[in-house]
Amino acid sequence: MLGRFFYDAGISLYTAAVHLAAWRSTKAKHWVNGRKDWRPRLQDLLNTHKGQPLAWFHCASLGEFEQGRPVIEAFRIAFPEHKILLTFFSPSGYEIRKNYAGADYIFYLPADTRQNAEQWFLTVEPSVAFFVKYEFWHHYIQVMEENNVPVVSFSAIFRPNQIFFKPYGEFHRQILRRLNMIFVQNESSAKLLEGIGITRQQLGGDTRFDRVAVLPDTAPEIQMAKLFKNNELLLIVGSAWPQDMDIILPVLNKLQAENIRLKVMVAPHEIEAQNMKNWEQIYQGKSIRYSQVSDQVVVSEYDMLIIDNVGMLSALYQYAEIAWIGGAYGKGLHNTLEAATFGMPIFFGNKNYTKFQEALDLVAEGIAAPVAADAAAFETKLKTLLTDTTTREAIAAKSRNYVKSKVGATAKVLHWYHDYLAEKK
Repeated sequence: MLGRFFYDAGISLYTAAVHLAAWRSTKAKHWVNGRKDWRPRLQDLLNTHKGQPLAWFHCASLGEFEQGRPVIEAFRIAFPEHKILLTFFSPSGYEIRKNYAGADYIFYLPADTRQNAEQWFLTVEPSVAFFVKYEFWHHYIQVMEENNVPVVSFSAIFRPNQIFFKPYGEFHRQILRRLNMIFVQNESSAKLLEGIGITRQQLGGDTRFDRVAVLPDTAPEIQMAKLFKNNELLLIVGSAWPQDMDIILPVLNKLQAENIRLKVMVAPHEIEAQNMKNWEQIYQGKSIRYSQVSDQVVVSEYDMLIIDNVGMLSALYQYAEIAWIGGAYGKGLHNTLEAATFGMPIFFGNKNYTKFQEALDLVAEGIAAPVAADAAAFETKLKTLLTDTTTREAIAAKSRNYVKSKVGATAKVLHWYHDYLAEKK
């Protein structure tokens, strides 16, 4: 089949390109080294699960992991006899979550070739496979089907411009037809799948809501953040990119000039010293980095706290009244739900956010506001929120209620597997 030829060629070209990039890219080097001699290393890793059923969860990267996480953790409780294998495609997921305690085994997924897929099945012998959101690998899914291993996709979302819905997309449509079930995030995705004859699908929602809904009750207190806030209004910039800060900093400087009090926490998407230095130089208030705070520092005297570490952001939202979520001026908007669950108005860039259903929902509900590359418009909206407590608190309540109204996707996935096991008996 011509489709398979092009697919295999694309996999080969991508793999070759990553190997070349590994000479100069740390991320590419992780990708290559994590897959070297994968089969004996995986066999050694899995030695402890012989005789036990194994559930395989696969995520592309860190964002998909956050969608998979509530299902993994609920699955462990519901099916304690299963071991759990978690795989990643990208180093940005694996390197950050390689010590995640919710899985028994964590590994890179080898490139999707027929040989790798066959060896993977013989090595892993999974009882069930769960692919999160966008991951649809032809050979792995085909080999699972040939060996009667159910494959489930959840939190999936589809758009008309994807190859599945193109006249030349039959090869990729066949991948979807092999799946035992596809849980989609929204009605439009369900209709797209209906249009190409995919019947093993249902509206499941987004499992990230189950994850973030519990954050207000489980997020740890971060004493330094609490001291920094000092009971003042706080804006948090989550996953900040330079393009975001180009809009935000001039507005913050105007507030400083007008003596309008607002504390600011900035969590960069990537901890790059030059970016943080630039922001500190542009900002006219007093700024300090998280790593610079010591017992001798009165952190409440500072106006901006830059979070120069990873892993704290979801808990930091509990201290904010307003959020800006980064990424939408670039490759794509980052996670808005971690902010929304704590209840607050949200801003983000107006470019690349429309492929995220929750962002569209938040805008439609009046909770979030996309901002054009126009600092003046952002300044006006921000000042309104700072001075109008009633409006700000009303939006915060809508934000919390929106998240609560969307929980339940995890239970649907687990219910499907319960039914599958019951039918097998």
